[in-house]
Amino acid sequence: MTTQPLRDLCAIRHGGTPSKANAAFWLGDIPWVSPKDMKSSLIQDAADHITTEAIENSATSLVPAKTILVVVRSGILAHTLPVAQAARPLAFNQDIKALTPDASKIDPDYVYWFLRARATFTIQQGVKKGATVHSLRSGFLESLPVPMCSEAKQREIVDLLSRADGIVRLRRDAQRVVAGLVPATFAGIFGDPATNPKDWPMSTLGDVITAADYGSSAKSSSEQVGLPMIRMGNVTYAGDLELSDLKYVSLPPEEIDRFKLLEGDILFNRTNSKELVGKTGLWDGSTAAILASYFIRLRVDRTIVSPTYVWAFMNSAHMKRVLFATARGAIGQSNINSKELKAFRIPVPPEHLQKTFEEQCQALADLAAQQRRSLEKAEAAFRALMAQCFPA
Repeated sequence: MTTQPLRDLCAIRHGGTPSKANAAFWLGDIPWVSPKDMKSSLIQDAADHITTEAIENSATSLVPAKTILVVVRSGILAHTLPVAQAARPLAFNQDIKALTPDASKIDPDYVYWFLRARATFTIQQGVKKGATVHSLRSGFLESLPVPMCSEAKQREIVDLLSRADGIVRLRRDAQRVVAGLVPATFAGIFGDPATNPKDWPMSTLGDVITAADYGSSAKSSSEQVGLPMIRMGNVTYAGDLELSDLKYVSLPPEEIDRFKLLEGDILFNRTNSKELVGKTGLWDGSTAAILASYFIRLRVDRTIVSPTYVWAFMNSAHMKRVLFATARGAIGQSNINSKELKAFRIPVPPEHLQKTFEEQCQALADLAAQQRRSLEKAEAAFRALMAQCFPA
């Protein structure tokens, strides 16, 4: 199959930023896209908007619908190449390149899927890594060889990959729906903890726990020696465990006993940015692990509260607001200490309702695991299909 470089098939434009000193430039209705807007495959709008005058008096460009946007400068290029299509005419900043395919030479959607298929190769071969910000090597994108085939074959590939991508998106949507069921179930059984409409007796967190201990300050390593150390990134904002990126630590037996995690332990992230401090996970006991010093490990008094109830309460919208208001410290590094944590007020519903909630959460966790496996299979099939359509 013959190939042609992207530069021969597309008009390639660089972006720019209109002057912030001219406030009038930023009062228009033309979307001005930056990497933070590149979160979907189709860009219909952006956080910022500019005027025609801003475009005429800056390095940015106005590109038509079907133009393909590629992030070429960002820390995200360490692992991801954001690629999207413009759904409408728009402008963009200097961290993005825009490729407008010549429709008389090639199908614009075909070029989009080609770039999606070459994302991993581009990250591996085309990214120049800096200390914090990475960039695409000059000319790399323009030189990528595009496999040329008939117009009918291009449409066949586009339709096939679009349908497969649609299945992946449906799986992701299903995951999001399941994730939203835990807070909905909590509110349905216990009510909003901000107002306590069911008038449950109130207590402090300190009165319903048996221990609140800081994690280990030992230095962890990527070498898989010792036990996994649970760090800030291993607990999501929603309170889920994310164990795909683990580091390990070797400790003497007495320190393992001191810092090890047990099933039902509450993991409270005491130090983080103001937006993230207070992330709270629930350890499932699936493996032996050590908790890092950024956390406080809570063990609840199970004669009063269940770990699942306390975990869900700490991740409620009410407590997210309380944690944000309580967090103190410098920009980029806030803290909530053990004394402050123990002082938080918590409703204490009857044991049987907490048990019902725990059982429903377990059923939802099983459903989430099933959805996760379905998504993984759909993504693997999609990657294989892209590789088949655009072989290396």
